[in-house]
Amino acid sequence: MPTAIPAPLAAIAERLRCPVCLGPLAPTRSSLICSSGHTHDVARHGYVTLRAPVGRAADGDDAGMVAARAEVLQAGHFDQLTAALAEAARAAGGSDSSLILDVGAGTGHHLAGVLRALPHSRGIALDASRYASRRAARIHRMIAAVRADVWQQIPLAEGTIDLALSVFAPRNGPELVRVVRPGGAVLVATPTPEHLHELAGLHAVRVDPRKLTRLERRLTPRLDQGAVRRITWTLELARRDVEVMLRMGPAGRHLKPELESRIAALPQPVVATASIELRTFWRRSGQA
Repeated sequence: MPTAIPAPLAAIAERLRCPVCLGPLAPTRSSLICSSGHTHDVARHGYVTLRAPVGRAADGDDAGMVAARAEVLQAGHFDQLTAALAEAARAAGGSDSSLILDVGAGTGHHLAGVLRALPHSRGIALDASRYASRRAARIHRMIAAVRADVWQQIPLAEGTIDLALSVFAPRNGPELVRVVRPGGAVLVATPTPEHLHELAGLHAVRVDPRKLTRLERRLTPRLDQGAVRRITWTLELARRDVEVMLRMGPAGRHLKPELESRIAALPQPVVATASIELRTFWRRSGQA
């Protein structure tokens, strides 16, 4: 039986673009369709896939990584980050009529927190992972879940987004600039070198010292950088929390041998530092 289009997806369909011909999309009973007849069915979990039919698109996080992230977020370990994003969204001029895009949204947890602070705004959770999109489609009544690869293109019309979020996620600078309206903002959250450094002995991933330089090179040619805020808090983790936190991100693919015994040797609770920088970038008004 065809899946009915969720209300949040139907409400923003006209702002989406067909990944085949880039034409505008319109909702039908169970699909989004463009004027050229390209049809994109809504999955039974409530998201739509809009991926360009050229090259090899990224698949995003697997089921285990997404489940681990959901567990960590639901436990409240990153509530301070969600609150900071909501505060920054309000400061950036977010209003109850805003359309907010979360690029690399994962489960949609942080986007849902921002929407709770702006209760009449709408959100688009964009992620390459089908497992993440399934969760994002049902996490908040005002979120439309779209599965797409940000490195190919963002399947949205130009200048259609008021505010974009990028939280520990890939950043395609030209595409972000294209879809954010002039005067709109992009909020970028990145880990500092101190982030979870107490767990560094359990995996082989390190923060690239050139990360900030790359970030600015990708975004500042057509965006103006505004406020920078560092958010730091202390985590008290059970050993189970440590393992799940490691498995939710890139570190999960680079864990040290004998992980279980290494974690078992840790004191309990495990005290770790969360340290994140939140930057606001502005799309210049009047910019073509």
